Order: sequence, then C-alpha cells, then structure tokens
Amino acid sequence: MALTILVVNGPNLNLLGTREPEVYGHTTLDEAMAAVAAHAESQGVALRHVQSNVEGDLVAAIQAAGAGGDQAADGIVLNAGALTHYSIALRDAIAAVDVPVVETHLTNVYAREDFRHTSAIAAVCAGVVAGFGPNSYRLAVDALINLLTTRR
Repeated sequence: MALTILVVNGPNLNLLGTREPEVYGHTTLDEAMAAVAAHAESQGVALRHVQSNVEGDLVAAIQAAGAGGDQAADGIVLNAGALTHYSIALRDAIAAVDVPVVETHLTNVYAREDFRHTSAIAAVCAGVVAGFGPNSYRLAVDALINLLTTRR
C-alpha cells in the first residue's frame, strides 16, 4: 500500500513569498507545496496539503488524518507557524492521533527571537526539521518516509 503524507501549514504561511522575504524567502506556499509534492511522488508517496489561519481548522485536519477515514494519512508534516509556541490545542491533537508528526519550520527558530525557542508541540512530535527554507518540507517528508518504512 502506498503511503500518504499530509502537510499542514498554519497561520500566515499563505503569505510566503511576500511576507518578510528577507526572513522567509521569495518562494510562495504554492511553489513550496508543488516542489514537495513532486519529491514525494518520486518516492511513490501521495501528498496532500492544507493551510489555514484558524487553529481549529488545523486541529480538525490533524484529527481527520488520524481517524482512518477518507482523510487518513500515514504521517503529518506540520508547520504550525506561530501556533507552535503556544497552542496546547495542537499539542493535544497531535498526542491524540496514532500517526507520526514532524514539526517543521522554514527558519532556524533557535537563531531568532527568544519566544520562538519554545515549542508546545515538539514533545509529542516524532522529530523537528528547521532552518532549511522550503527544503525543510522535503527533509521532513524524507524523515517520515524513513520512519514509516522502517516500522513496517
């Protein structure tokens, strides 16, 4: 059976390419998702993507991915944006599903403002990829593929 990975992007990531390009670069979210989808497909993995500026929508996407229905996924790549640093709701959603989640960031959050150094979700994630720009998504997908195929 082919693997399916869900990429979940949180608040303000819809503005990639125009929002603080000196920090986040010029690649748009659509461009980043097209590149990671092509990479996943080259590995025989189906990739779905959701972006929302609404915390509850992200919780619902994570829950649906772990629920075993038509929105089920084998793993999740999560760039929760600023919600990373304070969303207990996202932390609890990740802990409630039986699929691995890789926390992902475009920038090296540990080289930025102090408030970005704390993650509310890292403890319930399989791992963290940060600081490689749009390539962070590809690295997170590769990590999930490795994790999922070695579990089988």
